[in-house]
Amino acid sequence: MATTTLELARHLLGFNTINPPGNEADCMRFFADWLRDSGFEISLSSFGEGRSNLIARLPGAAAGKPLAFTGHLDTVPLGNARWRYDPFGSQIENGRLYGRGSSDMKAAIAAFAVACVRRREEILAGRGAVLLITGGEETGCDGARALIESAPLPEIGALIVGEPTANYPVIGHKGALWLRCETRGKTAHGAMPELGINAIYLAADALGKIRHFSPGAPHPLMKQPTLNVGRIEGGLNINSVPDRARFDVDIRSAPNLQHATIRQRLSSLLGESVTLSTLVDLPAVLSEERHAWIAQIYRRCQPLHDRPLEPRVVPYFTDASLLLPALDNPPCIILGPGEPSMAHQTDEYCLLSRLDEAERLYGAIIDDWMD
Repeated sequence: MATTTLELARHLLGFNTINPPGNEADCMRFFADWLRDSGFEISLSSFGEGRSNLIARLPGAAAGKPLAFTGHLDTVPLGNARWRYDPFGSQIENGRLYGRGSSDMKAAIAAFAVACVRRREEILAGRGAVLLITGGEETGCDGARALIESAPLPEIGALIVGEPTANYPVIGHKGALWLRCETRGKTAHGAMPELGINAIYLAADALGKIRHFSPGAPHPLMKQPTLNVGRIEGGLNINSVPDRARFDVDIRSAPNLQHATIRQRLSSLLGESVTLSTLVDLPAVLSEERHAWIAQIYRRCQPLHDRPLEPRVVPYFTDASLLLPALDNPPCIILGPGEPSMAHQTDEYCLLSRLDEAERLYGAIIDDWMD
């Protein structure tokens, strides 16, 4: 196991960056200092109290655009189940590195950072490298949005997103459209409900309709779009007719679907009794599998997998939804050592063998880019 990569990963895991509230700033400052000491040019930016993003550069002397890596330092909450391992203790057992964010995705950040440092001279003599490190990804790419708005992003030639894929190259992911559906009624005493209009009943009627709503046609690779009602609330007390209720809808889409069209169709279905507002609007991501750089990544990854690699996508979203349009849509691959099945799980872990593979894999990809 590469000691430097593991050491850096364990340091990053030691910071509590659960989002909400995020509080990535201390972790980001530590990482910025580590990168600065390793020769990177550093630019830190804030997007709220305790919140920050980072751009790190190793500028290249050769013609051509740099290779970029991106990752986020915030994590999801721990959940209600009891952890056997300290979520911030970076414990190692049976070849696994445990901790919240180990698979999603602090280990990947450590791996690509160390890979760059080990090839610093080649990068400086070549086309250069850029790291785009964000906070706020888990709640809808808030950090990436702030990073884009804070200053022009550097030009890049290709982007690697270190989200968990068990080192399998992934060419895209579904989009996310999160909608809040709200109903309004009229309050009255619970003993005289005929004098009121029950907003929960209106929401229940809407839920009956939405349960059978299809966001659109399937995509050849991403298959069927999905819809899930993940949260509902309404009413203030048991003995009053509720005058307000709302529920939140999570729609996962594909490149063949337009979010504006989905929202308009859903609004027409639900009618005037339901008001829709958009919480998150992130487009799907899909790179061309026949692109020369993507094909080169496949060749580098193939020895790590028993079966021939096939075009693959993931259902979760990433910062690439916002970063790619802002970066003029370079080719993009999602590739990281984390276990996809362990993301957001109790006793989350990353396999040490995958972490070691990832550093060597990122290094080989850097070598190819600088040649």
